[in-house]
Formats: sequence, C-alpha cells, structure tokens
Amino acid sequence: MKTLRAIYWAVFALALGLYAVMVSTTLPEISHAAGGLTPFDLRPTGYSVEEARQFLSALNGQGRETYLGQQAALDRIYPAALAFVLSGAVWVLFRSWVLRTMLIVASCVGMVFDYAENAKVAAMLNEPGLVGVDTVQAASTATVIKSVSTACVMVAVLVALGVAGAKWWRAR
Repeated sequence: MKTLRAIYWAVFALALGLYAVMVSTTLPEISHAAGGLTPFDLRPTGYSVEEARQFLSALNGQGRETYLGQQAALDRIYPAALAFVLSGAVWVLFRSWVLRTMLIVASCVGMVFDYAENAKVAAMLNEPGLVGVDTVQAASTATVIKSVSTACVMVAVLVALGVAGAKWWRAR
C-alpha cells in the first residue's frame, strides 16, 4: 500500500509539473507566436474552421516548432498522468461502485480524447495550405469531449474533497 501511495504522489507531482510547464512556458510561447491567439489546447468549448485557420495562419514557424516539439512532448505524458491522478482520487473518495466506475471511465475518456486532440492538432499544424474542415471539426470535437469529461471528474473530486474536509473539520 505504501508503494502504491508513493507512486500515486509521484505521478501527481509529475502531472502538476507538466501542467505548470505547459501553462507557464510552452502554451504562452505558442500564443505569442500566433499574435496572442489562444492555442487549440486552451479552447475548452472548441473552435470553428475559421478560428482554426486564423490561428494557423497567424502562427509563425517558431510557434509551430514549439507546438509540434516541446508542447507535443509534454502532452504525450500529461493526459495519462492526469487520468491516473483523477482515477486514484475517485477510487479513494467515492464508495459507490457505480459512481466510481462512471468517474474513472470519464477520466479515461478525457485521456483518450486528449490524445485524439493532440493527433488532430499535429495534423493541422503539418497540413500545408488551408486545413480541411473534417480535420478541424474532429480536433474541435475531441477538445470539447476532453474538456467536458475531465471537468466533470475534477468537479466531482473537488466536491468530494470539500465534503470530506467539512466532515473532518466537524469531527475535530
């Protein structure tokens, strides 16, 4: 049990560190390289074909390199680490097997669609000329599903932590 706990907290630290690097370094660099436009990863409600084309035409070569290089490397590990951390929190905080299963599945759905989003974003970044409508719609849909799934699990975990904290506080 101690080993599993140590692994959990190591992955938690990894996920947190990866997220911190992305939001403080690579994603701001990409946004700056696109004239201040928001990178695809940070658009939880998705984006239209016109918005995607606008971002891609504004993105300079260095920004494209950062997106396909450093950001992609971080985002190869982050979705799995986040799903592991959320699933572990769900396992500990929820007793209902139905709720546990639903939330763990949702965290895995978020991970799968994050990887799908990453693949489609890479395809858009590598597509010469005007990016295809199907590619943009697939990327945007993956972004929305990733965002909704992950947000649902995060909210459930935060509520459960709040309830557990309140119970602990009252028991003191």
